[in-house]
Amino acid sequence: MLQPESIVSRLVSIRDSGDIDKSRHEASVLLEDLAMHPDDRINSYLRVDLEKIINSYSQERASHYASRAIKSIIEVKTGRINDIDMNRWREYDDIITDSLWIIGKRDRSGAHNADYWGNFIPQIPSQMIRRFTRKNEWVLDTFMGSGTTLIECRRNGRNGIGIELSQKVLDLAMNNVNSEGNPDGVVTEGIRGDSTQIGYDGIMNQFGIKKFQLALIHPPYWDIIRFSEDKEDLSNSRSLDEFLMKMKSVGQKTFDVLEDGRMAILVIGDKYENGELIPLGFMTMSRMLECGFRLKSIIVKNYDVTRGKTAMENLWRYRALLGNFYVFKHEYIFVLEKRGRRSYKKAGKE
Repeated sequence: MLQPESIVSRLVSIRDSGDIDKSRHEASVLLEDLAMHPDDRINSYLRVDLEKIINSYSQERASHYASRAIKSIIEVKTGRINDIDMNRWREYDDIITDSLWIIGKRDRSGAHNADYWGNFIPQIPSQMIRRFTRKNEWVLDTFMGSGTTLIECRRNGRNGIGIELSQKVLDLAMNNVNSEGNPDGVVTEGIRGDSTQIGYDGIMNQFGIKKFQLALIHPPYWDIIRFSEDKEDLSNSRSLDEFLMKMKSVGQKTFDVLEDGRMAILVIGDKYENGELIPLGFMTMSRMLECGFRLKSIIVKNYDVTRGKTAMENLWRYRALLGNFYVFKHEYIFVLEKRGRRSYKKAGKE
């Protein structure tokens, strides 16, 4: 394995060289040496800069790429709300930055399972936790379900609090969460409560939380799936207006406990009823904006393919042809930012 100090020394020689041919040769030799250590992490992000040096037409450009490569080794440049080292950004090719997510299969590794109806795929909280939080920060999941978010908190070294209405579901979720390893010793706790009415002060005082740095909001898609007989369950809302009113309450409570400049992630789909498309996703998102959030991104994600959905595929295709509609194959991930005081003042002036 090549030592970083040795690589930096050779890059400095390229950077300070006054001879482009010499720089190209030294870069070629270093690239060959790196090829002998394919598992070395340094290899992944140096290769591009070395190839650019080899193809440079001037020493000035070669020195530029050498300086950039040196920075990627000796400096750490993380973002304000994540641990992504922007000097080594090429390493993070598994972090999605596009707004269309086509994810083939849900992650079923470790404690993850698909036994609970309506739980979202682990890739969603995994992506959002890594993109919008730093190690040991706090994540809030307002609809805990089977514990997917808290499992990802353990995997990524983040503290997490999940809110779940049903004690039975909460017990099952905590069994899932506790079966996942916790190498960083983070807090992952489920709390029984109604996220439309809950008061967070006691919970935050108990765990010493000043503010949450990320919130995941994945509610029932109104009454598409009835999760319980509890009248407080959002899936038992008697009307669309009641559902949206309760979701605004969830949004406001989440907004109040979220740190300024941080993100809330709303995951929701639409509904088709009585021959009419109900744009539940955008309606719910608009209630979040009324709480003070601003919309940063809209991600369209394909639905997870399950045995049940596959078995019903022909039936839905028949119904679509008969009823002149299109079968849902997507849901939305709305990335919402809590605006700080400056943003409020600016918005007020405008």
